[in-house]
Amino acid sequence: MSFSDILSRLGNIMRSVGFSDIMDIIIISVVIHYVLNMLKKTRAFQLMLGVVAFFAVYIVAITFKLKATTFLIDTLLQVGLIALLVVFQPEVRRALEQVGNLNMFSRSYMRRRTYEDGQVDQLRKAIAAICDGVERMSEKQTGALIVMENFNRLESVKISGTPVNADITPELIGTIFYDGSPLHDGAVIVHQGRITHAGCVLPLSDNLEISKEMGTRHRAALGISEVSDVIALVVSEETGTISYAKNGVLRRNQDRHSIYEVLTKEFVQPIIDAREKGGASGFLRRKTDE
Repeated sequence: MSFSDILSRLGNIMRSVGFSDIMDIIIISVVIHYVLNMLKKTRAFQLMLGVVAFFAVYIVAITFKLKATTFLIDTLLQVGLIALLVVFQPEVRRALEQVGNLNMFSRSYMRRRTYEDGQVDQLRKAIAAICDGVERMSEKQTGALIVMENFNRLESVKISGTPVNADITPELIGTIFYDGSPLHDGAVIVHQGRITHAGCVLPLSDNLEISKEMGTRHRAALGISEVSDVIALVVSEETGTISYAKNGVLRRNQDRHSIYEVLTKEFVQPIIDAREKGGASGFLRRKTDE
């Protein structure tokens, strides 16, 4: 076969490809990319490689007409899907939770626009109090784990903790995470500038790239940030190092100033931006006020 024949065949294939075929390729590519990114840092990645090897053997058996091997694999495949769901249950659950979080941004934007001026000021004060509390915990090398709830509600996590419903102060944070407190081993949940629950149990990350020197608090912070849009603050009990987790990424060696900037950018700035843009309703309100 000459080079021109190869080009001719490729041209015929390209001409037969329609819009639906291109969409199929794009969707499948995105799904494969998403699944690989989700699994590559977990223990399930090794299991997935085993599944790929299993199907490779199946293809070889069919190609070379290995009847016994093909029969055995066909029998295993009858229960294979159920077995895969059981084996990958944590990853499937995490993926579904992440997909559910993707379409919430427009409603989150609308919710942010409902804040009044006093509530924004209260939110700023709460962020400052959190930063002060975290800084004190760092100086005393007292472990702490604070989860800043964003749009996605953490009802399943809150059930595991104790309701508090209190304004945030550095003293309250210190009291909760004091070694003698019954709540100090769990996480504090903060929603709209108030501590709603304390002593909460968070899902742990199974990310294999986490440093061995990081303990349960860091794994918990990563775990909750992998399945929701929270920002989780961590103070190391061993070193006093301040870290925060967002979108499954842990950023270490933070200080009061950097944490304040991160929280303000995440929780306060979107409200200010939404007000400045205003939209039609904002324009009409301004005209009415004039």
